Amino acid sequence: MASLAEIRAKLKEQESRTGGNIASSGGDNSVYPFWNIKEGESCTFRFLPDGDADNTFFWKERLVIKLPFQGIKGETDSRPVQVQVPCMEMYGDSCPILQEVRGWFKDPSLEDMGRKYWKKRSYIFQGFVRQNPIGDDATPANPIRRFVISPQIFQIIKSSLMDPEIEELPTDLMRGLDFNVRKTSKGGYADYGTSSWARKESALTEVEQAAIEAHGLFNLADFLPKKPSEAELRVIKEMFEASVDGRPYDNDKWGAYYRPYGLEAPAGSTSSDDSESNTSAESAPVQAPVQAPVQETAQPVETAPASGPTSDKAQDILAMIRARQQNAG
Repeated sequence: MASLAEIRAKLKEQESRTGGNIASSGGDNSVYPFWNIKEGESCTFRFLPDGDADNTFFWKERLVIKLPFQGIKGETDSRPVQVQVPCMEMYGDSCPILQEVRGWFKDPSLEDMGRKYWKKRSYIFQGFVRQNPIGDDATPANPIRRFVISPQIFQIIKSSLMDPEIEELPTDLMRGLDFNVRKTSKGGYADYGTSSWARKESALTEVEQAAIEAHGLFNLADFLPKKPSEAELRVIKEMFEASVDGRPYDNDKWGAYYRPYGLEAPAGSTSSDDSESNTSAESAPVQAPVQAPVQETAQPVETAPASGPTSDKAQDILAMIRARQQNAG
């Protein structure tokens, strides 16, 4: 397990390098849905180290790209759907989608489209829920829960770790710190900007220590989407082009690899559970209007526009992009 000094050194290294930017849940409730707490309420977590001792941090960064489609091919009354695919930068490789999208930001007419297809960040942590205001949330048999943290909350966690007044690693079993997530609202949307670390250190209880002894710690990397194979990467590129072109999602063509949440794989497909985990794996909560009874999903740093372009405009944009590529060649 890395020390607090090592974490601070690694964070500083990342900031200097990036300019300051920094698996499925199995159907159980091991992922704690803190976004379901009511406005004005708070919940308290005690983060634990990653089970992977080689991970300097006690979290793993998750990068995904969301591909919107007008509907599903062959379904006349199909509503818009979205397919979530892993971003190759999560594995330290170049992402073919981002390679193309980066150029869009140089043209003001393509900026909104670029944000739409930009990578979305979230962060996977694990630990205990020490204060739980969600009445219908039952603690699972393994009380070590996972937390999918949005960039807004993560920045609070990260900046506090650099505070010299914090002398001990917050995940220390005997002298660690609790983290309080507070839900308020801002501009009609859920806001967690007042979340903070506790002021006093505390030790894990005997029950919590026994749970770690009995269940062990998760390797957080196990809950990242699996790295796409060459075949899956070709499918991702095809879906990206189809999405930008305004074409519907083709389940017969792509369903064995990536598909919208809730859609079954095509008949006769050799698809495994892994392929769906890439679309429905643990998602960070996004901001949703506090008055709307909808589940929050992850709010990326680069906020996508409220609505995408029409199919005709998408085709125009794709034609413009391809024309530029041909001219550049």
